[in-house]
Amino acid sequence: MPERFSARTAQRPDASRRRAIAVAIFLCGWMVVIGARLVYLQTVRHEELSKRARSQQQRDIVTNAARGLILDRQGREMARSVEVESFFAVPGEIEDVDETARKLAGALKTDAAPLAERLRQAKEARRSFLWVARKLDDAEAAAVTALNLKGVYPRKESKRRYPNNELAAHVVGFVDLDDKGLAGVERVYNASLEGEQGKLFVEGDARRQSYESVEVAPREGQTVVLTIDQTIQYQTERALAAALERSRAKSGTAIVLDPRTGEILALANAPTFDPNEPTGSDPETRASDALQNIYEPGSTFKMVAYSAAIEERLAQPEDRIDCQMGAITVAGRVVHDHTAFGTLTLTEALAKSSNVAAIKLGLKVGDARMYDYITRFGFGAKTGIELPGETQGILRKVERWHPSSIGSIAIGQEIGVTPLQIAAAFGTLANDGVHVAPHLVREVRDAAGATARRAEPQQRRVISPETARVVRRMLESVTVKGTAKAAQLEGYTAAGKTGTAQKIDPQTKTYSTTKFVASFVGFAPVENPAVVIAVVINEPVGAYHGGDVAAPVFRDIAEDVLPYMNIAPDTEVEQPSVREQLLAERAQTPSGSESALMSDAPTGETVGLPEVARQGGDGEVVYATAADASALLMPDLRGRSLRDAARICAQLGLELEARGEGRAFRQFPEVGASVAPRQVVRVDFGRSN
Repeated sequence: MPERFSARTAQRPDASRRRAIAVAIFLCGWMVVIGARLVYLQTVRHEELSKRARSQQQRDIVTNAARGLILDRQGREMARSVEVESFFAVPGEIEDVDETARKLAGALKTDAAPLAERLRQAKEARRSFLWVARKLDDAEAAAVTALNLKGVYPRKESKRRYPNNELAAHVVGFVDLDDKGLAGVERVYNASLEGEQGKLFVEGDARRQSYESVEVAPREGQTVVLTIDQTIQYQTERALAAALERSRAKSGTAIVLDPRTGEILALANAPTFDPNEPTGSDPETRASDALQNIYEPGSTFKMVAYSAAIEERLAQPEDRIDCQMGAITVAGRVVHDHTAFGTLTLTEALAKSSNVAAIKLGLKVGDARMYDYITRFGFGAKTGIELPGETQGILRKVERWHPSSIGSIAIGQEIGVTPLQIAAAFGTLANDGVHVAPHLVREVRDAAGATARRAEPQQRRVISPETARVVRRMLESVTVKGTAKAAQLEGYTAAGKTGTAQKIDPQTKTYSTTKFVASFVGFAPVENPAVVIAVVINEPVGAYHGGDVAAPVFRDIAEDVLPYMNIAPDTEVEQPSVREQLLAERAQTPSGSESALMSDAPTGETVGLPEVARQGGDGEVVYATAADASALLMPDLRGRSLRDAARICAQLGLELEARGEGRAFRQFPEVGASVAPRQVVRVDFGRSN
């Protein structure tokens, strides 16, 4: 027995030691596994778990930076951001959702039911943040603040303001509720204008109660300086709106361009909209016709055929061309002139807008070279203007032209252009043959006011300076004795081309007999053009020719813009027009009076007087009217320049048929003869040896 007990007791320490070792090994293994797991979680899954923790403990609210300014070329504000109040809710803190929604709806003048539903859903989803009202005006913000609602908190935000309302709306554009640019420069330069967003970090406990917040301030956006001049933009919009009212047109576009720099001084579309309330207008009104409206340019496009023919030395301004009494056949297709013309010089053919002459020049140039010049002038491609939605127009490859296509394209058919493209093309002529890409942005400035980027428009030579000057002088004849007499300016020479194009009827797919696009594109002064002005009137009612509808808009804009730009007059400033004086005299003279004021001479100059003329008591020249009060007496045009004679005839409503160059030496009707409006007056001009 003693020996057996002794052996049993000798085995017990060994068993205890083994158990202790086993437990120790298990604990060590468990610690290794736990440690490895901790290392894995802290290293491999650190970022993932950190995000999960932050999502449970912290919420962040994005705060938009104040958008940068948009300025005109003179530094005047066209868009700015102002600080306004917004309100958000922490749904978990709201005890009575329906009551809170009812009070908020009363202050915001809105329906309580949708707001209550949003709050209830957010509370059930345990969301910690919900916008309830954003970017309120002062009165609304004060009303919500006065409620002092639990769980509803204010937050400062910036809101975009356009201090000039509709002015340049299609250029500046507008933003959405989150200050993201949706249109115009606001959209194209959104990244520069919006700056860097800030964040508000809010710490919360397990019950989603907020107890601490940290904010990273946003960084203000950059400033965009436009080429637009507010004053010129206003003058242009005013003239365009008046034209649409007169013509009862569907829409219209006017562009004022500096041909030397490519800077757009004004870009107007009518009707327009208020970017402060963009949802109050339809998408069609918000679209910019200046770069999205594709139309057949008609006779304004004839400048391409004339420029190409002269550049290729195939024609000269004084060359005579047979207009075939107003009809020409091209590949079996007959094209007519608006009036039957015989033999004219090229200058006269352009002034009278002969289709036959333009087609003959196009045939001389040929399809391939004509296509080359069309693309050189920028047609068939986007201009690159800093606005969204620009179209490239319609220009088929020359391989796809029909045999008769040259007869259409030479006169501005079978091709689609935008008003901006046609303005840039005439800018090439005005800039001695160099095309400068039109642009709207001068520079972008950083928050400190330093220039971060400056506009560097592309330039390319299209035609020689000599050709450009020759075509400019030919285009001057259009305003002097052609289809655009209404574009003549007081104190300045002007040149340009009218266009009247039929629109395609969407029903019949043929040219409409009632819908037209009237246009005029011109520049002034002729020898050193300071501005190019393009006017396009869509679907005028009644008068629809470019010379009647669009040319007067050019005149109205130019006579406002040129003096504002301090451009020196290059002709003598005239007294009030003959017709204006007649109307004023008749308005003030009793019925049956024998005289009406007819002086059209510049200050210090006397018009040659007919025998029936007499000297007024105060030294002014007056003409006696004919027995028919609607008739006038023919003034003495002898010794006058072609420009002066054309201006006087235009003001009297007479049609001038000029022969030769130089000074007038013979006229019909004779001086003092009775003439009626629209009567043709023939005047011979010559140069003295």
